Amino acid sequence: MKRYGKVIKIKPEKLDYYKKLHAEPWPEVIKAINECNVRNFSIYFRDGYLYSYYEYIGNNYDADMRKMSEMTKEWLKETNPCQVPVETAKKGEWWAEMEEVFHTD
Repeated sequence: MKRYGKVIKIKPEKLDYYKKLHAEPWPEVIKAINECNVRNFSIYFRDGYLYSYYEYIGNNYDADMRKMSEMTKEWLKETNPCQVPVETAKKGEWWAEMEEVFHTD
């Protein structure tokens, strides 16, 4: 299992819509998350930023992320216009990966 933390900006005018979408996520999105070996997925908001945390339990992260992107493409048409990558995101990176500096169970 590997833990992931990511960050992205949220457009202020889209925050309420984004929260509404996530208050009642589409069943196919939840199915895709589970089928693509993602567990304990959370998204947090603070000061104009969204922070996500999840655990990946599979053995081919890139393939599972491609599969999830395909399975959720209609959902992403709704959520992506709400977001803006952070300035320090790598080229082509949407949600920027964060470095884990501490963890305890």
